[in-house]
Amino acid sequence: MSKTKYITYMAMLLTLTIVLSIFESMLPSFTAIPGVKLGLANIVVMFTVFFIGRKQAVALNVAKGVFAAITRGAVAGVLSLCGGLLSILVIILLLSIFKDRISYMLLSIAGAISHNIGQIIAVSFMLNVYAYMYLPVLIVSGVVMGSVTGVLLKTLMPVLAYPLKEVGK
Repeated sequence: MSKTKYITYMAMLLTLTIVLSIFESMLPSFTAIPGVKLGLANIVVMFTVFFIGRKQAVALNVAKGVFAAITRGAVAGVLSLCGGLLSILVIILLLSIFKDRISYMLLSIAGAISHNIGQIIAVSFMLNVYAYMYLPVLIVSGVVMGSVTGVLLKTLMPVLAYPLKEVGK
């Protein structure tokens, strides 16, 4: 893939991440539990880890955190960044250990749970509170939402990967 096509493709993935983030923030909460979201933008980040590269996924996550900070404030940016980085780290670790013997669904669930844990750690440092008491709720929601995003990732993979096939990776 030429450098121009690569930059364009990464810009498309970043744009898709931002659009999904905005779209998700516009959706009404389908639960009464604060902090429970689908994590639609994380589908693109997971795709990037699996098919583009680890460094690119980290860069995409950092850009997503910066976007959150600009549009929703510093706390949202820090939470997005901390949750996303821990999620990517866990996914990379699991891929390194299990290689091809782990499903996208399990990786998505592990990523969602670790994303929530990363946010709880950040909240605990920023606000000096015992946010860990909320962790059981976020772990359960991580399993549920991670399953949903895992199914969506599996469904959307052909669409996201199409440009890679067209230009040759």
